[in-house]
Amino acid sequence: MFFRKKTEKRSYDRSRQKPVIRASICTGEQVAGFKDLTTGAFEEVMLIRDQDDLALFKATYDIAGEIEKIY
Repeated sequence: MFFRKKTEKRSYDRSRQKPVIRASICTGEQVAGFKDLTTGAFEEVMLIRDQDDLALFKATYDIAGEIEKIY
């Protein structure tokens, strides 16, 4: 209550990277990360198990709005 852990703000290169969620069609596993716009390479950041994990990912990287899903 009094000593809540603060989320550490991190940044990413907004001109070269785009936040996306990579989802598996077979298992439904979701991984949040960044897709390089020039090469198309995906950099994994964290596993998304529920809406709380997604909210933490958005808060950590200061992302507003919806995030695109890729399969």
